[in-house]
Amino acid sequence: MQLTESHRQYWQKNLRMTVFLLAIWFFVTYVVGYYARDLSFTFFGWPFSFWVGAQGALVIYVIIIAYYAHYMNKLDQEHGCAEEEEE
Repeated sequence: MQLTESHRQYWQKNLRMTVFLLAIWFFVTYVVGYYARDLSFTFFGWPFSFWVGAQGALVIYVIIIAYYAHYMNKLDQEHGCAEEEEE
């Protein structure tokens, strides 16, 4: 099957967004988590390191998933491969 220019653009945008969001995931999971102990201040009454480990990372993961779903729906519509909704 020969890929059209539209297919190439679709996959380039998809891969670029995936790499960007995985970089954010990596940063939140490993970099912030690793250095969180050094951040010795309170955040909403809890030590910041606890908040990052227990709550902050999970919030960021949900935001990443929601943004990716929104972005891909928009990209699908832009390139004409969106799923049609049944009524």
